Amino acid sequence: MAIAVMALIGFFIAFYLLAHSLGWTGSLLCGVGNCERVQQSPYSHMGPIPVAALGVVGYAIMLVAAFVGIQPSARESRAVGGVLLLGGGVGFAISLYLTYLEAAVIHAWCQWCVTSAIIMTLIFLASLPEVRRIRGA
Repeated sequence: MAIAVMALIGFFIAFYLLAHSLGWTGSLLCGVGNCERVQQSPYSHMGPIPVAALGVVGYAIMLVAAFVGIQPSARESRAVGGVLLLGGGVGFAISLYLTYLEAAVIHAWCQWCVTSAIIMTLIFLASLPEVRRIRGA
């Protein structure tokens, strides 16, 4: 359930950044850092796809997997455990890379991006016990 709650929060943050990227909102509300600079950098897109769109999809997958994983019929499912662990690990790795870009390349911080990275780190840590489910222990 903790992963589901964190994924829902992360989903809303990623959706807010995606809405901004698509021009659906005005300027970003950013009390700390320089969100506009980060969001206007070339690293805010992977080709034509906004990084925030990847976040929306990733957090949605984690949310669905977490809800499926708490169902009595799926409590021992190795597939659900695998999705949670793999999703948490990939999301954590991407967050590390994006945080590195903010610090070393862009030289600006986005409070929403940092918050998302923290949430993804917590999701990854919460997904580590899934190793037992995957091993069938």
